[in-house]
Amino acid sequence: MNISVSTENGRVPVTVLKLDGQLDGQNYQDLINKAKELYAAGARDFLVDMGDLTYISSAGLVALHSVALLTKGEEMPDTENGWSAYRSMGKTSKASVQEHIKLLSPRDDVKSVLDMVGFGNVFQIFNDRDEAVRSF
Repeated sequence: MNISVSTENGRVPVTVLKLDGQLDGQNYQDLINKAKELYAAGARDFLVDMGDLTYISSAGLVALHSVALLTKGEEMPDTENGWSAYRSMGKTSKASVQEHIKLLSPRDDVKSVLDMVGFGNVFQIFNDRDEAVRSF
């Protein structure tokens, strides 16, 4: 998977993470680490562009959950600890809609995975980039 980073200027600066390829157990840490790096540099609002993401595994879901916790200033799960990180997502699914991370243009198969685990109720999902940027 490739991660491209850009910034859109709306009411607040929005950091766009464009994902290309598959988000799975081989590379989910790359997304977490990139978000940590950007957060440490001052980024606070993230738009994850999933238009070119062809697949997301449970590890990819853990990565999205981890970035959501990061943007809320909460402790991130130990992603090296397998199922405990996955189980911790249940706490997020009962939480309110995420304000500082939003998703853009997931393909139908990726969106069905997001909906299946309840992320469609937790993450705002947009199909229009400008509308997504304005929502922050």
